[in-house]
Amino acid sequence: MNIIVCIKQVPGTTKVQVDETTGVLLRDGVLAKMNPFDLYAVETASRLKAQCAGGRVQALSMGPPQAEAVLREALMMGADEGCLLSDRRFAGADCLATSYALSQAIRCLGMPELIICGAQTTDGDTAQVGPELAEFLDIPHAANVSRITAIHTTGLVVEMNLPEQIQVVEIDFPGLICVEKGIYTPRLPSYRIKQATRTQTIRRLTLDDLPDTAPEHYGLNGSPTRVVRIFPPETQCESETWRGPADEVAGKLQELLLRKKVISANLEGVAS
Repeated sequence: MNIIVCIKQVPGTTKVQVDETTGVLLRDGVLAKMNPFDLYAVETASRLKAQCAGGRVQALSMGPPQAEAVLREALMMGADEGCLLSDRRFAGADCLATSYALSQAIRCLGMPELIICGAQTTDGDTAQVGPELAEFLDIPHAANVSRITAIHTTGLVVEMNLPEQIQVVEIDFPGLICVEKGIYTPRLPSYRIKQATRTQTIRRLTLDDLPDTAPEHYGLNGSPTRVVRIFPPETQCESETWRGPADEVAGKLQELLLRKKVISANLEGVAS
């Protein structure tokens, strides 16, 4: 089975600055890591390849040149090849433009039997790229996949973890699934494989390599949505330390909670 697993490099910290003009995260110089949900996608791909006793797993990522690091991590987890879709003209892409760029890259690489994505990314949390990618490729897809129950020569049977029920569906090949945390336990990157793949070439694709080379379909130009403003939430943290007998401290606490209207007083005393 030939599989493409889509992964992303995300900030490894919550302290990320934002470009006030474009609303885009400023990733240069920021500690980065593989999107945690994508670890489960890579593990799923590696296990499916092993169960099918053949095929290959190709990791695909869209991002700046430094995103090659997560592709090499995917190699250490069992992927056979890595491909980086990188071009300044892709910068600022929203979910739709990102999905379209990835679909064009997959058309360039060749359609596999299965595409696997993580449920969502920790920097966007939209959970839209996987389904949109499937729509651009005109293939069936299933999101919120928590279990793969059967593998056939023509497709997969999976369980979708929906808000009120578990739905069992069969996905024909070629198809796409978005996997949740817990579908498998991701393996640790192998140092032995790291040494074996350290000189392996990561394929690079730019806009000029894609079937559609119109720049207006990518990046900010191809994004129908715009981030108007991003800002960290305001936090207030005040603390007091009281010392003294228990009944005195309890009285002070009662007065504070009444003043803050956390509790209210009734005829019998104090009620929550």
